[in-house]
Amino acid sequence: MDYVFDAARARDGLVEGVRRLAAQQGFTRVVVGISGGKDSTVSAAICARALGRENVYGVMLPDGGQLDIADSIRVCEALGINRRTVNIGAIHEALRSLTDQRGAGAAPGEFDIPRSRESDINVGPRLRMTVLRYIAQSLGARLVGTGNLSESTVGYCTKDGDTSCDFALLGALTSVEVVGVGLTMPEIPAELVEKTPTDGLSGKSDEERLGLTYADIHRYIRLGPCGDADTDARIRQKQRANAHKRRMPVIIDPFESEGGGRHEA
Repeated sequence: MDYVFDAARARDGLVEGVRRLAAQQGFTRVVVGISGGKDSTVSAAICARALGRENVYGVMLPDGGQLDIADSIRVCEALGINRRTVNIGAIHEALRSLTDQRGAGAAPGEFDIPRSRESDINVGPRLRMTVLRYIAQSLGARLVGTGNLSESTVGYCTKDGDTSCDFALLGALTSVEVVGVGLTMPEIPAELVEKTPTDGLSGKSDEERLGLTYADIHRYIRLGPCGDADTDARIRQKQRANAHKRRMPVIIDPFESEGGGRHEA
């Protein structure tokens, strides 16, 4: 059976969902990290429709330099939302300087910290989320998660980084569907919605880093097999290996070996 996605209906459902959550939890403001890509752009646009642009705070978080920072500024200006730039480069460099990445070295009797390119890439989202949390709490605002279902399915997200938020606005939509929703919103430039996704940290596109296309991941999620057995197998492997990123931390039950029993006082 063919899968039919109604982008306009999804858009309106997201707007209503944000309004409903705001009424239930009693908040009026939100903070969105603005990367200049489709996910944060669509998220900010949805929130502006739901809560009013004056209640949306877009934060740009370059790590030293960011070649497409003009796109982030353009998003904020197009939507008319509040904007602020916080460069995390100095924070990131301070962390490198305090660890073995910059040769600080371990004191006698202490362990060494191996240099890791992946660890250094992933600390960027974690530092960004720390800054966003700081700003959101200062404003009495909620922090919007901008990750989509395609990313979470294959684990293309960072624990304690972009997975940390107060609500996951696009978590039920694939990357392909987010583009569809964005193209129904004339207030945002279409070329930013269709822009090639990158993490802004590794110098590669998302699809290059994943070794998969978002179109294939979309087909796998919505239709089952994407059409290529090897691709399906790679998606399934990533889905299994990264299941821990989609769950709350495991709670170790000290009484599990005893059948889950508890000792009465």
